[in-house]
Amino acid sequence: MKLLVTGGAGFIGSAVVRLAVSRGHEVVNLDALTYAANPANVAQAAASNLYTFEHADIRDRAALDRVFAAHNPDAVMHLAAESHVDRSIDGPSDFIETNVTGTFNLLEAARANWVARGRPAAFRFHHISTDEVFGSLGPTGQFTETTAYDPRSPYSASKAASDHLVRAWHETYGLPVVMTNCSNNYGPYHFPEKLVPVVILNALHGRPIPVYGAGENVRDWLYVEDHADALLTVLEKGTLGRSYNIGGENEARNIDLVRMICTLLDEMRPAGAPHDRLITFVTDRPGHDARYAIDPARIRAELGWRPSVTLQEGMRRTVRWYLDNESWWRPLLDRKGVGTRLGTKA
Repeated sequence: MKLLVTGGAGFIGSAVVRLAVSRGHEVVNLDALTYAANPANVAQAAASNLYTFEHADIRDRAALDRVFAAHNPDAVMHLAAESHVDRSIDGPSDFIETNVTGTFNLLEAARANWVARGRPAAFRFHHISTDEVFGSLGPTGQFTETTAYDPRSPYSASKAASDHLVRAWHETYGLPVVMTNCSNNYGPYHFPEKLVPVVILNALHGRPIPVYGAGENVRDWLYVEDHADALLTVLEKGTLGRSYNIGGENEARNIDLVRMICTLLDEMRPAGAPHDRLITFVTDRPGHDARYAIDPARIRAELGWRPSVTLQEGMRRTVRWYLDNESWWRPLLDRKGVGTRLGTKA
């Protein structure tokens, strides 16, 4: 297939690009190259004649029309988004403009191109979203595809809005869509503002490792390369109009995850051991959801997919990758907001 991947220079998007090219798909990577994007994420794929880059912003409808007319993709995989909850607390407008208006623009550009080409039956618009749209769970239970939406942050509210737009474009205009909502991703090429890279890099520098509240918040952790495989599976085999929850089947409290990383660093970089001495509990994030958990029964039963990487193995691979790739993360430490506490303006 010829895939148009939005946000393909970001964390999850670049994993999709790398995997799709390796499997022989032609990929058009559309990215605005905002602060969290990095062309180095797709350097390997960019060496292939199956890869094309389009520097464009999903907030720019004219640019989208140009890209669709130039490439006529068989499918769209929409990953471009502002995604950091703390940044959404301090500056929600960027999240509304990109995640809501940008998704609207992309849907309209995709629909216009699809109609102009005679509504090809094989066309797919795959919208990639988050489990955060479902809100917060108590100590038990899991999110299913029919869980009521209950977003608690500007980020999750903007993603919930985009989900609703995609469903509406399918029901109203017949646009062939599939949707996915994933749990927390981790792995190589993760921009150093999210929990896992923050822990690794702070520990390597001997700096305090910030843990929000008491570290009791629970997340389901999904290795990013597993996620990319799941996304291509849904694109190729998912039922039109259907949504699929993608989880890692790896629930952990934040404090336990942080200690796991510290233990791995003690083993791999013993000069700084014990790294857990750097753990520092800080004031919690406003509106911090207590627990997320995914019920992956639908994607397992209908599409035969389940994660292949355990949390322990995936975290070992991730720590090793950061130790081996300082040339990738070192320049990113100078980008705006990296290394400072965000999300306190509320």
